[in-house]
Amino acid sequence: MTLPSDAFRHVASRPHEPLRTFHPRRAPLGPEREDALRHLWPRLGFSVHDAGSPVPLSPDGSLDTVALFGRSAPVVLEIGSGMGETTTAMAAADPARDYLAVEAHLPGVANLLGLVDRAGLTNVRVAHGDALDLVRTVVAEESLDAVHVFFPDPWPKARHHKRRLVQPSHVALLRSRLRLGGTLHVATDWTEYADVMLEVLRADPSLENTVDAFLPRPPHRPVTKFERRGLDLGHEVRDLVFRRIR
Repeated sequence: MTLPSDAFRHVASRPHEPLRTFHPRRAPLGPEREDALRHLWPRLGFSVHDAGSPVPLSPDGSLDTVALFGRSAPVVLEIGSGMGETTTAMAAADPARDYLAVEAHLPGVANLLGLVDRAGLTNVRVAHGDALDLVRTVVAEESLDAVHVFFPDPWPKARHHKRRLVQPSHVALLRSRLRLGGTLHVATDWTEYADVMLEVLRADPSLENTVDAFLPRPPHRPVTKFERRGLDLGHEVRDLVFRRIR
């Protein structure tokens, strides 16, 4: 069996090519994660970019979530699932919805596969690659119940702000894939980025904040590894949940 590669590079983009919003990382998988990929990937995973592990598509060319999950149910897209603990916990507590976790780094993909298998979950699938590429190319408009973006790379240097995931063009793209009433939930522990997130989301006329500004961590979102790290450093964690209204 051919395992998915982790060949992403942060090279200069060619004209009209979108910039990556994540750092490329390489890390050894270890035997347990190698085993998870070997045995669970064919059933639970697919690649955004590798034709050897293709995206399941409907006849119209859009992502076939019924074939992917084996049922028709509301779908939550999680962008950047990290090592997968949050995805696993949220999916276990929310069995009526299906969770599609997209992660660019192979160790996180492998770890999530193992967590899902050990928890006996049937409502999680894992994609390896760039989530924005997946959304642009095969996710149909108004097909998602929710989008989660928890602790994306803050790209703190001013010259790198153009690589941030939460920016107007990306928000418009993600919002277009939400059903009416669907939610976009973002969280960060970088105060400056949180303020930018709030400004960007408020500026989208088809989104409405569910509170006046930021809200305390909703009880359904577990504390993530990155959140714990930020809290240990004295960072303030901020959540935003916006709803599509038109």
